Amino acid sequence: MRLAKRVEGLKAEGAYQVLTRAKALEREGREIIHLEIGQPDFDTVPIAALAGVRAITTGLTRYNPPSGIPVLRAAIAEDAGARRGLRINREQVVVAPGAKPIIFFAMLALVEPGDEVIYPNPGFPTYESVIGFLGAVPVPISLPEEHGFSFDMEVFSKRVSARAKLIILNSPGNPTGSIIPRADLGRIAEAAVEHDCWVLSDEIYSRMLYDERKHISIATFPGMQQRTVIVDGFSKTYAMTGWRLGYGIMPVDLAQAMDRLLTNSVGCTATFTQHAGLEAITGRQDDVDGMVTEFERRRNEIVDGLNAIPNVTCQKPEGAFYVFPNIKAFGKTSEEIASYLLDVAGVAVLPGTAFGSYGEGYLRLSYANSLENIERALDWMAEALSHL
Repeated sequence: MRLAKRVEGLKAEGAYQVLTRAKALEREGREIIHLEIGQPDFDTVPIAALAGVRAITTGLTRYNPPSGIPVLRAAIAEDAGARRGLRINREQVVVAPGAKPIIFFAMLALVEPGDEVIYPNPGFPTYESVIGFLGAVPVPISLPEEHGFSFDMEVFSKRVSARAKLIILNSPGNPTGSIIPRADLGRIAEAAVEHDCWVLSDEIYSRMLYDERKHISIATFPGMQQRTVIVDGFSKTYAMTGWRLGYGIMPVDLAQAMDRLLTNSVGCTATFTQHAGLEAITGRQDDVDGMVTEFERRRNEIVDGLNAIPNVTCQKPEGAFYVFPNIKAFGKTSEEIASYLLDVAGVAVLPGTAFGSYGEGYLRLSYANSLENIERALDWMAEALSHL
């Protein structure tokens, strides 16, 4: 079968490939601890779940406007604006079935073949995959460990130019949990303005910050709100991964173009999930605060445990729910170590190279699992790695 060439550049996500292998081992009777999948292990916050059920039982299951129901768009504008210190109106908000469509359609609307797109490496695999799909030129910027897994600003300053159409940021970031410092955000903003470049700011983990840190969006810098697409959603904050509910905040002209893209693709986002999301952001936030507190406790445990394993070092992430330990001392590739830990230790983790070539020498572990399982996984990993 001959397929269109444009789909050849689309890549599968490593997390799903490892999950498939892990599930196969479980079917053979093996016990596997899953640290590969990036989704909260908590139930959907109850007020949202009940609102979704109520919406279904009262008939809120029909078509709605492609960019989302007006009441949710207005609530997102108020909530997201207040959290970031921005003035946002409803017309700037686009609701989609997950954050991924916002990333995909924003890039589709902004990037022409041959345009340069700057993005983090290691980074969320969708960025690089969509760049290839669009026929754009990928410009990866490394995230050195010695820089706290943030942009190497010397490399960024050399690579950004008038040829760049889009800069992709992710803070807090996947896979490293790092936060881009305010000073670096300022330099990136200045470069975007100087070169008339758009910024896609993936802020899906903006509520998952630790040690009393506050989220900073690049859209708050001078001249940036009119050239920034903020990507956010409900999956991580409210444990709603399977509900498929995300949103973007952007200039009105781009939002109108996104509306047409949604019209011609998904049509609209499920009505009942939007009512669940509405209740999530307008209701009490106790469950979110409790979840973040628990993630911080797990973060501390997994970082200490990894650093106690000989030949493993791990920085303490500032946000999200991932750690990115350095395993270079073993003299094996990330893929080899990840496969070894799954096959021998029964712990599913991802190789750093699942997030780009600059991820070599690292693993990504998600601590979106119980503290008990994290402690068991650390013991199993320490035992297996002691034999290398």
